[in-house]
Amino acid sequence: MGIIVNTEGAVRTLTLDRPEALNALTPALLDELASALADAAGDDAIRVVVLTGTGRAFSAGVDLKALADDPPASGDVSGALNDPARRACELLSTMPKLTIAKVNGFCFTGALELALACDLMVVAIEAKLGDTHAKWGLRPTWGMSARLIRAVGPVRARELSYTARTITGQDAFDYGMASHCVPLSQLDTTVAELAETVAANSPESIAAYKDLYHHQQDLGLSHGLGFEFATHYPMGDAGGRLDGFTKKD
Repeated sequence: MGIIVNTEGAVRTLTLDRPEALNALTPALLDELASALADAAGDDAIRVVVLTGTGRAFSAGVDLKALADDPPASGDVSGALNDPARRACELLSTMPKLTIAKVNGFCFTGALELALACDLMVVAIEAKLGDTHAKWGLRPTWGMSARLIRAVGPVRARELSYTARTITGQDAFDYGMASHCVPLSQLDTTVAELAETVAANSPESIAAYKDLYHHQQDLGLSHGLGFEFATHYPMGDAGGRLDGFTKKD
């Protein structure tokens, strides 16, 4: 149990595998995830990374049983969890590959932070998601306050965090958190088709777009436009792709 790594062509799937605990996050599991993400980031053959979970959950979030043994006085889950979780989130959001969260079931709090760090989230209608930090007297330390507000807007983000309520996969799609929402029976096929579509495109273009979108979220409009106009990326495959287009009948 830990992280299952599966590679099909240019797509690598990383699966959280603690089904008996709904894939609850521990320091060891997060450390293994961060290492697996670093390997994927450095593999030139990989163009898309999919993150998901085994069984009924993407992940139930931080292992609360472990926290109960040493309750965080300041609401911060501490460096043993923070350090590998932040590395994982940083890799998901900045590696020059498309990252997809395939949310198959329960996805709460720290797990939602991991999913929000991905470029795209694809959810099953049956999935249950939520930011439950306030329910347990905790505060976000892996990026929830920064990413949720950008995904669903400030009013909706505040409401979700303040109430700690559970939402459905359909809600996540309706709120703009997820790019696709399908029945669980169609989730694997939908993600596979999405990953294959992206993998067929220019990896250099995808890497450039990812960097540009990342900076657009950090910059104001005028600075963002200037960054787009002024930043150059090494791209060498446009000629071959365009040549292939001109030779079509």
